Amino acid sequence: YMLFSLQNPFPWSGGSEGFFFRDFLRLTDGGAFDLGGVSIPILCATAGIWFVLWFICVRRVEHGVELACRAFMPVLLVLTSILVFWGLSLKGAREGVIQYLAPDWSKLGEVQVWRDAFGQVFFSLSLGFGIMIAYASYLPRKANLVRNAWITAGLDSLYSVFAGFAVFSVLGYMAHVEGTGVEQVVKSGPGLCFVVYPQAISELPALNRLFGFLFFLTLVLAGLTSSMSIIEAFVAAAVDKFEWSRFPVVTGVCGVGFLGSLIFTTGAGLVWLDIVDHFLNQYGLVLVGLLECLLIGWYYRLDRLHVHLSDAKEGRYPVLWDMWWEWSVKFAAPAVLVIIVTWSLIEEFTRPYEGYSPKALVLIGFGWILGTFLLSGVFSVYTKHRRKEGRVEATPAGE
Repeated sequence: YMLFSLQNPFPWSGGSEGFFFRDFLRLTDGGAFDLGGVSIPILCATAGIWFVLWFICVRRVEHGVELACRAFMPVLLVLTSILVFWGLSLKGAREGVIQYLAPDWSKLGEVQVWRDAFGQVFFSLSLGFGIMIAYASYLPRKANLVRNAWITAGLDSLYSVFAGFAVFSVLGYMAHVEGTGVEQVVKSGPGLCFVVYPQAISELPALNRLFGFLFFLTLVLAGLTSSMSIIEAFVAAAVDKFEWSRFPVVTGVCGVGFLGSLIFTTGAGLVWLDIVDHFLNQYGLVLVGLLECLLIGWYYRLDRLHVHLSDAKEGRYPVLWDMWWEWSVKFAAPAVLVIIVTWSLIEEFTRPYEGYSPKALVLIGFGWILGTFLLSGVFSVYTKHRRKEGRVEATPAGE
């Protein structure tokens, strides 16, 4: 779509929805198991992205992932700023911003809102992926982890809110052009990025091709930085635990990742993507977070973490802070997460997600989660077995 934005006329001029679903995705009508053919543009883009990820991650951290993040993150912030201020200059942007910022307090009583919020926070902060653990292993031993956590969460939230202005200002402009309300043009998921936004780009008064190119370039960079961190979580674990060299590990992870991505290049790829995304965000990440709270709070012993955090800070935290944190990890967070997961499961069986067949939801959604947890269990047992034999270090190799 970044390249499509430079074409004259736009390939979606005949209708952005029809172009995206019919011409580009070649979406089939038979559901999740009607795979149809493979979309060559998506296949080429998928292969290209995985090659770029391999090229970055195969190098040592300071010359690969760290260098890429140092380059991509400032560019991402600059591009987002351009899109925000450009969008705010459009007619009708005010209505979009009002729609964005005006709260509907009645929604706080809906469990789905809280469930979606938890899923978004887990995904946005990369909780439950192992990414935070992998990145933290590269920090100095005296790094102030509490301060770093506050900074990371705060900046992530601020950036998310800031980027929202780029979206809703353009939606406000589009509603102004069509003479309708903002709520009438809003869509969720891929429909927003690849249906609503391309249509809005076509209707921009000037420099619409440049705007489209910058918008989709921003999405590419955001996706690359997220993907690099996910790969690094796998690679760091394998390299530290088994002392394997980085090249074969990265090559293996990227190779398996590419093969697993092929299902998303088929005619049913969007259905698979939607189901997998829903279940991993709503259940997978939340369940991992729940397990982390239970294991760290009740098995690992929080007092050991208190000592470590205080040593890194070079001073004790206030007693009330320690008490609040321990209560949150051991009781509050697990209770909330259990309620969210339980309620979501009840809704899942009474009202299937997006009307998909129960067979597809069970096999693709729950099957994907079950496979992930089984693989994690096998990895843990294998690591424990090797450690007993004295072939695995209990701490990162570079420590």
